[in-house]
Amino acid sequence: MLLEHDRVVLTAPIESDGLMPGDVGTIVHVYRHAMAYEVEFLMLDGTTVCVATVPPTSMRPITSRDLTHARPLEYVGT
Repeated sequence: MLLEHDRVVLTAPIESDGLMPGDVGTIVHVYRHAMAYEVEFLMLDGTTVCVATVPPTSMRPITSRDLTHARPLEYVGT
């Protein structure tokens, strides 16, 4: 079960915010019955890109086999 403050990896894009599978975020809120999660995505300097509502089918918990990777963000939502 995923909890607040867990880090997660996107498995599906969130095109409206320029997020791609593999992007890492932190859960900041769990909706009732874990039907969805509010996930905060940050730039490496700590700037918030967005807080997005993500269904559990579009993310997974991080594992000890995951490698952090940097990429430029093409679009930052307003």
